[in-house]
Amino acid sequence: MNIGKSRKIGKTINEIEEGESLSLTESIEDNQLLLYLGLTNDANPLYIQHDYAKETDYQKPIVPSIMLMGIVTSAISKHLPGPGSHVVNFSINFIEPVYHYETITFLFEVIKVDKMKDVVTISVEAVNEEENRILDAVVMVQPPQIVAEELQENEEGELNG
Repeated sequence: MNIGKSRKIGKTINEIEEGESLSLTESIEDNQLLLYLGLTNDANPLYIQHDYAKETDYQKPIVPSIMLMGIVTSAISKHLPGPGSHVVNFSINFIEPVYHYETITFLFEVIKVDKMKDVVTISVEAVNEEENRILDAVVMVQPPQIVAEELQENEEGELNG
């Protein structure tokens, strides 16, 4: 399916099946942290000041929780269901802190497809390099919608083909 300038959209509700999964590995680098902190104007010393963090239970700066949520929503927008998706509900549990320069593996799995509500439910688990779970999430997503023009083209193609 193409929209505008040959932009591919993700899977529609009819193209998604329970059990579909995606694994994604991300390394948290300084440039990402600085961009996030700059965009949000978040100057929390726990995220950037080593001297302050050393005085806390964390011992060193941690990655902002919202930044981790952004990685999750970005993967949904890019891959599962993909471009055109809209997150309608997000529930997350942060189990362990994530430190700068850690590599995190996220596992996404479609656990429910509700065609009546046009929503898929995706379970997300993330682990660090030591295989410790750092977060669990459940995300409800409205997959991309087929626009009327494309639906008409598809029907015409079926009639002519």
